[in-house]
Amino acid sequence: MQIHIENLPNHSILHLSGHFTLPQIKKLKSELLEALLQQRVLELDLSAVADMDSAGFQLLVLLKREAKAHQKSLRLTGHSAAVLSVLDSYQVSAYFGDPQVLPKEVDIL
Repeated sequence: MQIHIENLPNHSILHLSGHFTLPQIKKLKSELLEALLQQRVLELDLSAVADMDSAGFQLLVLLKREAKAHQKSLRLTGHSAAVLSVLDSYQVSAYFGDPQVLPKEVDIL
């Protein structure tokens, strides 16, 4: 998992790419929590997340809970197909409250 941080005047965007799975979550948890606490608004761009498991999902839930507890705003954007699949399987899209754009279907000849 790689993180590219984009600092804007009113918030930061963390562009996540790669695998959002248990081995990476152990390393990312403190980094993402620290980023959340440093910003009033934090956006996670999930468009380049190739794979997500239940550990990745649990980290998103933790981040959302911590944002609410500290009166911060956490936005999830650019949901990749892997992220959408996990959120759909747990039926929690409404919990996060972020608009989701479904990926364009690919026509296979």
